[in-house]
Amino acid sequence: MNKRQTGNEGEDLAVSYLLQQGMRISDRNFRNRNGEIDIIGRHKGYLVFVEVKYRRRTDSGYAGEAVGYQKQKQICKVSDYYRLIHGIGDSAAMRFDVVAIQGEQIEWIQNAFPYIISGGYR
Repeated sequence: MNKRQTGNEGEDLAVSYLLQQGMRISDRNFRNRNGEIDIIGRHKGYLVFVEVKYRRRTDSGYAGEAVGYQKQKQICKVSDYYRLIHGIGDSAAMRFDVVAIQGEQIEWIQNAFPYIISGGYR
């Protein structure tokens, strides 16, 4: 299985899990030239941008530790563009979550990181 297939498998697991937890999914794999956001949805009044990290084993580290500062900044920049094209203002309640899948374990980390001002689409 290649990396893209593995990533899709992890995202499918994450979507199923998030739906069971009450999230309404609005987009998957939203892309622009700055990057991609795996899942975008609504949960308890928040617009939620979700990064999915999937690891079968711990050989290459733990899934929950795999979203570093540069990736966070990239996700925030793409979220700016998403909000711009959908007419969602700066005052919208939003958060950035991570779904970490390690083998059979799924951990949903809500508010995994704060919004990072990118100076992008504003």
